[in-house]
Amino acid sequence: MILAAGQGTRVRPLTKQTPKPMVPILGKPVMEYIIEHLARYGVTDIMVNVAFNHWKIENYFGDGHRWGVNIGYAYEGVREHGEIVPKPMGSAGGMRRIQDFSGFFDDTTIVLCGDAIIDLDIKAALFEHKTKGAIASVVTLPVPQDQVKNYGIVVGDKSGKISSFQEKPSPEEAKSNLASTGIYIFEPQILDLVPPNQEFDIGSQLFPMLVEKNLPFYAQSRHFNWIDIGRVSDYWAVCQRVLRGEIAQMDMPGREVRPGVWVGLNTRVDWDTVKITGPVYIGSSSCIEPGVTIEGPAWIGHGSRLRSGCTVKRSVLFEYTRISENAVFEDVVASPVYCVDRSGKTTYQGDESTTLRWGDARA
Repeated sequence: MILAAGQGTRVRPLTKQTPKPMVPILGKPVMEYIIEHLARYGVTDIMVNVAFNHWKIENYFGDGHRWGVNIGYAYEGVREHGEIVPKPMGSAGGMRRIQDFSGFFDDTTIVLCGDAIIDLDIKAALFEHKTKGAIASVVTLPVPQDQVKNYGIVVGDKSGKISSFQEKPSPEEAKSNLASTGIYIFEPQILDLVPPNQEFDIGSQLFPMLVEKNLPFYAQSRHFNWIDIGRVSDYWAVCQRVLRGEIAQMDMPGREVRPGVWVGLNTRVDWDTVKITGPVYIGSSSCIEPGVTIEGPAWIGHGSRLRSGCTVKRSVLFEYTRISENAVFEDVVASPVYCVDRSGKTTYQGDESTTLRWGDARA
């Protein structure tokens, strides 16, 4: 099960028109990496709950045959004033709705958030879950104490049985620094605890209920890469890590034409006058004019145009972004419409209060 119905408000403007699971890393949606990982472990029947801009997910992934899996979708919405509008049921409420409809969750189920890239050993996690006789397991990782406010925090005994679950506590209130990664393993009977036909959340409602009822609810501490894109600043940092080649099985697309420099098809680069320090990817049909400086890690999306004398450092440019002559873009994520710095501050194209000048490369 992949949870993909949220709005992704903390990642705006990246998610203003794009579902969070469709935000690209190395030109591929985050959710595609998740599906590929599940397929590697033989997980071939995948339900996805969807809501906001759901057709963008459904149109891209279809029935899943390209990845050797079967994908089904459960839309969460209501009719208001004669129109269908998205209305998520909550992570647990959405699963209960699927179960009531078809009984899909009739066996042990792994649940993943659609906005994080992982390389978890799923086979080992399932083995531990079964060995402990858990009704529910949550995979955890330690986080810095000042970051606990961004996560569900788990407290357990030596066996891993959970005695407390805190949803985004302050650093002073947190009883541990073990964060829920949004990776869960459930037995079918867990959904009997979820009230039908109403919004219900896994972290803030279901997990405290499991603790209160003293059910076999366990935390797993595992060493693996968990690349969470909770905020815009996380997205920038993740792209930097991936471009530096720090994450296994995430290879740069295109053709390496110089050490650390990859290009797509139909690119035009004035190699004699530009200064490019990798790792850098230049997408197809992009134009890099004379005198441009690109300092990696940097991603130049397809159809982009970097005008003469401009500088792009440690940044991600989405497709069809034009950077004006002599402009300097450093540590940002930019599209033809907006530019977000690494702290999350957003500037929109045409804003006269900024010295940044950029736009749409298509015209």
